[in-house]
Amino acid sequence: MGSPLKTVGLAALAASLAGTAHAQTAREVDYYPVRPVRVVIGFTPGGQPDIVARLIAPKLGAALGQQIVIDNRPGAGGVVGTAIVASAQPDGHTLLTASSSHTIAPVVHAKLPYDTIRDFSGVVMTSSASYVLAAAPALNLKTVQDLVVLAKAKPGQVNFSSAGIGSGMHFAGEMVKQLLQIDVVHVPYKGVPEAMNDIVAGRVQFTMAPLGSSIGMVREGRLRGLAVASAKRTSVHPDLPTIAESGYPGFRWDSWSAMFAPAKTPRSIINKLNREIVRVLTEPEIQQRLTGLGMEAAPSTPEHLDKFVAEQLATITQLAKKAGVQAR
Repeated sequence: MGSPLKTVGLAALAASLAGTAHAQTAREVDYYPVRPVRVVIGFTPGGQPDIVARLIAPKLGAALGQQIVIDNRPGAGGVVGTAIVASAQPDGHTLLTASSSHTIAPVVHAKLPYDTIRDFSGVVMTSSASYVLAAAPALNLKTVQDLVVLAKAKPGQVNFSSAGIGSGMHFAGEMVKQLLQIDVVHVPYKGVPEAMNDIVAGRVQFTMAPLGSSIGMVREGRLRGLAVASAKRTSVHPDLPTIAESGYPGFRWDSWSAMFAPAKTPRSIINKLNREIVRVLTEPEIQQRLTGLGMEAAPSTPEHLDKFVAEQLATITQLAKKAGVQAR
């Protein structure tokens, strides 16, 4: 999606953290945290940010010596929970685990109770998951190019489904429309299952679906997987090529989760959290569990995450403008 975040290796992370260690305030590092740390998630349990946060929480809590409390605050596509963290004390005891909706919200909402860039400091990227370009089996498409040929033969008659206007699936489909230069029509649904079920039934021709939500249907043949939208093939379904290698270099759209702190949180606290979460994410057990769920650990430095969010916001703003998506 746009200019992707480059996953940082352990050696690079260690060097980065070592370089900032001298600037940390001893009191902040020695005494943080002094009470349980609340991690707010703006969605109901079961989604990518929730799953990853709950996977990390026990080990992070043990490392910090305090309980990590997961607090689901769903509403307005993640806005309700995000606003809670934006106004929290910047002392590291209230954190946000967010997904790609974090960079979509400013585009689809005319007014937010916070500023996505100004009011948050990135802590660490935690996970990424690819999207899969999937078609209705009845069409008998086998490649991305097959879809392009069909769409160009029937301009304005081929539809793609999504989980709703402004959803990640919607913008992923708009990227397909724009980069593959095809004239297709968006059909929004109430959620991911509904969007995929109508493809299975043949009422819609294709979709861009989160890999974790669709891989079972692809393996069963209920959806025809054409390609994945990640930068490289996934270990979950290595036989599927990427859209980039299918003839559209530079194409990438990932689902991601990351942890943020309120702006003005001391850098020493952010670095401590980053160091401990990176350590958890690089444990083989955690990586294997994420892979089993269709995700990959994607540890980063705080600086890389802040840059990534700014780039994502710019990319989505451009997609929305071309697609005529109006803020509401």
